[in-house]
Amino acid sequence: MQRTQSPLLARLSRVNPTGVFLAALALVLVGLLTPGVVGGLPLLLLAAALVALLRLTWPVQTPTTRLIRLLMLTLLVGVALAKLL
Repeated sequence: MQRTQSPLLARLSRVNPTGVFLAALALVLVGLLTPGVVGGLPLLLLAAALVALLRLTWPVQTPTTRLIRLLMLTLLVGVALAKLL
């Protein structure tokens, strides 16, 4: 039985990975270098986007990849919450 790909995943597969990496890097740098709430919000925004992406790709990931992604997401949320407090 063939599984149909969602339109969102099809669209995401056509996105330039270098551009996505640079945008995420810029967002992380802004979040880390900006103090207080202004720095924590971009990190939480990035974490929310990563949760959505993790949810979409969960069925096709290996258990090791899932664990690494969850650990990185936990680290990102922890840093964001530390910036907010």
